[in-house]
Amino acid sequence: MRSTAYHVRHRARLSYRRPVEDARLNLRLAPADWPGQVVRNYSLTTDPEPEDRLEHPGPYLVNVTSLGFKEALRNLTIVSEFEVEVTQTAMPATDGSIARLRDEAREERELGPLAPAAYLFGSHMAALDEKIGAWAAPHLAPDRPALEAARALTSAIHREFAYDSRATDSRTLPAEAFALRSGVCQDFAHILLVALRTHGIPAAYVSGYLRTLPPPGREKLIGADAMHAWAAMWCGHEAGWVGLDPTNDCLAREDHIVVAMGRDYADVAPVDGVFVGSAAQGTHFAVDVTELV
Repeated sequence: MRSTAYHVRHRARLSYRRPVEDARLNLRLAPADWPGQVVRNYSLTTDPEPEDRLEHPGPYLVNVTSLGFKEALRNLTIVSEFEVEVTQTAMPATDGSIARLRDEAREERELGPLAPAAYLFGSHMAALDEKIGAWAAPHLAPDRPALEAARALTSAIHREFAYDSRATDSRTLPAEAFALRSGVCQDFAHILLVALRTHGIPAAYVSGYLRTLPPPGREKLIGADAMHAWAAMWCGHEAGWVGLDPTNDCLAREDHIVVAMGRDYADVAPVDGVFVGSAAQGTHFAVDVTELV
């Protein structure tokens, strides 16, 4: 087994045209436990510092830092930083068919954050969709090996959809991105997981990071220098979850660092919250992922 160590630094800056009052924010930047990942030296700092801060697990596979600001807030800088070692383990045996996997998911009785039950049905941003299901159907024949079928669907999204950061935003729903045939990693992950769920296969939304600099001889991956998103498919009780990155047409392996997994983007959004006031919020994110030698 091969391991790769990284240093990750994520800097976010929120700004408001006018000061806002009683801001309450949720940050989802601390990496959750994930097979094959070991996180060290995690730190999260803010400027200014909040009056209230609470670390707690969120629903699904998410770590949440809740911040409360009693004083008026005009600008906020957030820095999340950690080291992580990612071990590329052998691919699990996933040669069962789509039909067999569908039956196994229905029979599974576990209800933990990695159990398939929560990822079988439509969610806030990712409702089941007949059009997406019909488009995906030729790739998801019941007798086809499940991971082979999912890889074919991943390649189809990469091939048929254009990467265009101006086409969508964080509120765009999968049906809208599907109609546009364009979007970004969030949209492609949503389309893939909706397609799988519509055919009875548990699928989740994963947020995380990509290696900033590619290994020698390999091209730079789209989505580096920012948070990235991909989908994960549950491949059975023994095999567990396998990441699928339609933006880059690949499996999520040692280049991918998992932060959180939920039903859709809304479950794992890096920053959200509420405040009192009517000022527009501006956001700027900068991410640096470097391999440790």
